[in-house]
Amino acid sequence: MPVTRISQAYPDRVEVRGRDLTSELMGSVSFTEYFHLLLTGSEATEDQRYFLDLLLVAIAEHGMMPTNVAARMTLAADPGSLQGAVAAGILGCGPVILGTAELCADLLVAAHARGGVEEIAREIHDSGERLPGFGHPVHRPVDPRAERILELADERGVSGAHVALARAFREAAAKVWGRPLVMNVSMPIAAVMLDLGFPSSAVKAVPILARTAGLLAHLAEERELPIGFTMAAAAEEAVEYEQE
Repeated sequence: MPVTRISQAYPDRVEVRGRDLTSELMGSVSFTEYFHLLLTGSEATEDQRYFLDLLLVAIAEHGMMPTNVAARMTLAADPGSLQGAVAAGILGCGPVILGTAELCADLLVAAHARGGVEEIAREIHDSGERLPGFGHPVHRPVDPRAERILELADERGVSGAHVALARAFREAAAKVWGRPLVMNVSMPIAAVMLDLGFPSSAVKAVPILARTAGLLAHLAEERELPIGFTMAAAAEEAVEYEQE
């Protein structure tokens, strides 16, 4: 028989991961701690809670990036569909925007099992593909968010094998590409989560949850200071029609 281990509602109570929602969780745990419990089924350690908070703050907002633009324009077109506008933004969380943290996790897991970071970097380079977790259109020569995550991971003593591999990939990338590549925020997100015991399959959940908060902020502002149609008009002006 199919089962779920997450929650069940009863006439007089709600049970979540074996805890009573109202008497054990509400008023006793933070949302970050609750998120960890929902996601993993276990209570967060102090370091897991601290770094989940840190990573959610780091990735929640980054200006007029495509996910926020898509959400704002969707709300402008359908002002009554807040949930649709949020969904429009989340749908853009793929391997170019936000989804790279998952790719970084897969890369680090493979490197940990296989070794030979420079060899892996060279294979990616020779295939013409991008190295996950490296490169940024704005932040140069470093992504300040990435550096802060690594700094705090070192300070709190949670930097382990995967953080070391992330740094090794930075060195290998500079050698293979022939120039320094910016380590963006996705790589330390993946490295720290893996060193804290999260499975690679859970890594993408953090940027998605974080970006949902950022989207809701943009959509609240869109209702007060609408710019969705302004952005749509700018797109019309920026793109020239060419007849075939």
